[in-house]
Amino acid sequence: METEQTPSIKNTAKEILQNWYYLMVLGRKLDEKAPNYLKQALGWSYHAPYAGHDGIQLAIGLHFVKNQDHLFPYYRDMLTVLSAGLTAEEIILNGISKATDVSSGGRHMSNHFSKPEWNIHNVSSSTGNHTLHAVGVARGIKLYGNSTSVAISSQGESSTSEGYVYEAINGASNEKLPVIFVFQDNGYGISVPKSDQTANRKAADNFAGFKNLRIFYCDGKDVFNSMNTLTEAKEWVLKNQLPAIIHASCVRMGSHSNSDRHELYRDEAELDCTRAADPLYRFRKQLIANKRFKEDELKAIEDQAQQAVVEAHRRAIAAPNPTPESIYQYVYAPEYRSKLYPDGIHSLDTGKKSKFIQALNETLKAEFRFNQNTFLWGQDIANKDKGGIFNVSKGMQQEFGKGRVFNAPIAEDFIVGTANGMSRYNSDIRIVIEGAEFADYFWPAMEQYVEMSHEYWRTNGKFSPNITIRLASGGYIGGGLYHSQSPEGSLATFPGMRVVYPSFADDAAGLLRTSMRSQGPTLFLEPKSLYNSPDAETFIPEDFEVPFGKARIRRGGSDLSIITYGNTTHLSLKAAALIKSELNKEVEVLDLRSLLPLDRDAILKSVQKTGKALIVHEDKIFGGFGGELAAIVAEEAFQWLDAPVRRVGSTFTAVGFNPILEKAILPDMQRIYNAAKELLEY
Repeated sequence: METEQTPSIKNTAKEILQNWYYLMVLGRKLDEKAPNYLKQALGWSYHAPYAGHDGIQLAIGLHFVKNQDHLFPYYRDMLTVLSAGLTAEEIILNGISKATDVSSGGRHMSNHFSKPEWNIHNVSSSTGNHTLHAVGVARGIKLYGNSTSVAISSQGESSTSEGYVYEAINGASNEKLPVIFVFQDNGYGISVPKSDQTANRKAADNFAGFKNLRIFYCDGKDVFNSMNTLTEAKEWVLKNQLPAIIHASCVRMGSHSNSDRHELYRDEAELDCTRAADPLYRFRKQLIANKRFKEDELKAIEDQAQQAVVEAHRRAIAAPNPTPESIYQYVYAPEYRSKLYPDGIHSLDTGKKSKFIQALNETLKAEFRFNQNTFLWGQDIANKDKGGIFNVSKGMQQEFGKGRVFNAPIAEDFIVGTANGMSRYNSDIRIVIEGAEFADYFWPAMEQYVEMSHEYWRTNGKFSPNITIRLASGGYIGGGLYHSQSPEGSLATFPGMRVVYPSFADDAAGLLRTSMRSQGPTLFLEPKSLYNSPDAETFIPEDFEVPFGKARIRRGGSDLSIITYGNTTHLSLKAAALIKSELNKEVEVLDLRSLLPLDRDAILKSVQKTGKALIVHEDKIFGGFGGELAAIVAEEAFQWLDAPVRRVGSTFTAVGFNPILEKAILPDMQRIYNAAKELLEY
C-alpha cells in the first residue's frame, strides 16, 4: 500500500491519520481476540501478540508495494500484513486454519501470515531463515534490472543470533543487493533477555563493520519515527541499490506466545513500564492533544474496527475446513514429462560415447541455451578456466557470463537459501546449485534443505522452489572423511524432495535435463568416482530425457534380482557377469536411477520374476536407503520370495582415508558376488 512521507502529526492529512488509526485499532482488536479462539477450541493454537511493535509494523506494511516489492514477515507481524492489505477475515482464516486461508490453506501454523500472489511470502517457523530468501529474491531484482523494487525481511532481534542471518547480511552487502532487514527489538527471545544473546545493546550494531550496508535506528513504538525511518531507508536502498538494516526499539506487552507466561521472568515493575509505553495508547493521546481528532471521532473509528472484526469472524467461522484427503495434494510440484523417451531408455549405439562428467557439462550448457532464465552458482565453480573441484561446470561462465554463472561464499546455507529466494522472483527461473563441494559438506544447509522440501505443500501449491541441488557423492576415490560419504539415506526422508542417483552418462544427462525443466526441487547425487570412469561411458542421444521414478534394467535375468544405484550398479554388473560365467545363473540388475519418486512397480515386477532380492548400495547398511527397499519387497512381494531379502552396503563406520580402511568399509564386487551366490544357493 503506497503512502506519502509523513514527517509529523501536525502536517499529515487527516484521512491518512484516520487510516493509520483504523489499522492500528483493527490489528489490536484481532491481537486481543486471537486467544479466545484457542479457549473455545476453535483454533489459533499458536499466537504471538504484536502489541508494542505497532509503529514499526504499521510502517513496514504501508511502505510495501504489492506485486512490486517482496515482503517476508515473521510470526509476530500481524499489523504488518494488515497494513500491507490483508483483510481481517484473511487474518482470522489463517488463525483458525481454514481451507480458504490465503497463506497455506490451514497447512502452516497459525500466525504465519502471507499472500504469495502479492509477494507477501510464506515463511517457516525456523526463526530468521527467511533473511536468506529475501537476499535471494533481491538478487533476482538486481539481475533482472528492476530498480524500483526492494525485498523486506522482518524479524525479531533474537533471530539475528542465527548463523544464516549473518550469512544473509554478509552476502547482501557483498553483492550490493536492494534488501531491507528490519529488526523488531523487544528485548526478549521468548524468556531469554537480549543480554544473553549479544554483548551489544542493539543487535544491529553486530553488523556495523559490514561494507556497503547502512544501519538506521528508530523507535518502533512511535508511528511517525517509524514511518519516517522506513521512508528514508527505502529511498536510500532504491537510490544506492545497497542493503540496509532498520533497528526498531519495541516493547513486548504480552507473553511471547499463548504457551508462554511472561510473569515468570518479568516483574510487575517492568510490566507496568511496558503497559505505559503502549504505542496505540500513545498515538491516541497524540491525536487528541494535537486537536486532529475529537473523542467521538476516534470512538467511531474504533466501533468501525470492532464491527469489521465481528463480520470477519462470522464469515471465517463458516468457511470450510481442509479435508483429510487433501494432505496428498501439492507434495510434489509438476515434473517435466518426456514425450520422446517416456521410459528414459534409448537404443542408439552408434557415434561417440560420452563420459559421465562430459554428459553433465554438455547438458548444463544445452539447458542454459534452452532457457535464458537458468542460473548456476556454488563454491569454486567459476574461476577463470576452473569449473568446480571436478570441472563439471567448466566453460559455463565463459559462455553464459558472470550474471548467470558465479561463485558463492563457502556457506552452504547461503547457497541453498538464496536459491530458494531467487526462485521466487520469476516462476520461469531455473537454478542449479552445487550445494557443497562434496556431499559430505552439505550438512550446514540441512535447515534450508528441509525448508525447501515442503515449500510447495506448505503454500498450498502457490510456490515451488525450482532448483536442482548437485552434490558430488560417494567414495572409491581415497577421500576419507568429508569426501567419501553417500548421504542419500538421510536426504531421501523428506517428502517433496526428488532424489536421483544415476550410474551412467546417459542417465546423468537425461535426469539432469528433467530436473532442470521440472518445477520443484531435485537433489541430484553424482557418484564422483564415475566422472571419468570408462564403465559409466555411454552413447547419449541429443536432448535425451529420463523421467523421474523410472528404473532401468541394465542386465536381464531370471534367477535373482539385484536392486541398486550409483557406484554399486557397476560392481553389481560385474558380479552378475561372474556368476553367469561360474554358476551359469542369470542375475537381473535393476538400476533405480531415481530414489524419490521410486519405481516400486519395476522392483516388484523383477522380484516376482526371480523370487530372490539382493539390495546393494554404497551407503551404510544400517540406516541406509536399502532398508526402505527391503521393507517394500518384504511387505509387497512376500508371496513371490523364495529366500530372505539380503542387503550389501558399507560398514557402520565413517569412511577411512587409508586405502586399506576404505576397502574394508565400502562394498566391493566380491562381497556382492558372495551375497548373491548365497541367495542363489538358498
